Amino acid sequence: MVLSLALTLLITALMVNKVRIHIFSGFPGDLLVRTSYTLLGDNQVCITMKAEALNKATPVNLVNHAFWNLGGHNSGDILSEKIQIFASHYTPTDSKLIPTGEIVTVKETPYDFLTARTVGSRINELPKGYDINYALDGSGSRKLKKAAIVHDEKSGRVMEIVTNQPGVQFFTSNTLNVKGKGGFMYKPHGGLCLETQGFPDSVNHPNIPSQILNPGKPYNHIMLFKFSTL
Repeated sequence: MVLSLALTLLITALMVNKVRIHIFSGFPGDLLVRTSYTLLGDNQVCITMKAEALNKATPVNLVNHAFWNLGGHNSGDILSEKIQIFASHYTPTDSKLIPTGEIVTVKETPYDFLTARTVGSRINELPKGYDINYALDGSGSRKLKKAAIVHDEKSGRVMEIVTNQPGVQFFTSNTLNVKGKGGFMYKPHGGLCLETQGFPDSVNHPNIPSQILNPGKPYNHIMLFKFSTL
């Protein structure tokens, strides 16, 4: 369910710290991670993820895997919600969803959301749905930029996402099947994810910007969610 924030002057923040030991999942170095969740005025939520490599270079690509349904958690699927993604290119994957290393245009493909349209307008052209990384326009800069806007026309709710990361993963919960709040069953396409990030699998593709974090060079990932109504 979309957040309803009534804060105007107050700022509320939650900080979470975690140290990842290098043997966890085979990562080469120890990593100190700090994540803050800040409620801002004007119905905005900012998530900031910071990381430091403590002793060795190690890959870092942290994401927020929240599922969104602007119509409400029990409103059904998100196929009628309109989405605009500010990306002229995406990174295709193979049959196992592993990036190929290419960066290709969205033009004349089901991945083209440069102009807002419903999530379900071309989803049937894909095997199961969307699960793809977009190369955001202006991704060469780590300045804040628009990643996506989602609009649920029935409720009037709008969510805009701004980030300093080069990519955003668009996922339409293609195999979702779980009992949720109040016993409501969340089915496939019951929510969508927009995960700002570095490009996946960059460690295996030298043409893609690196996500290797070296000691002394901190990682800083900003996600700003802006909520409004039309």
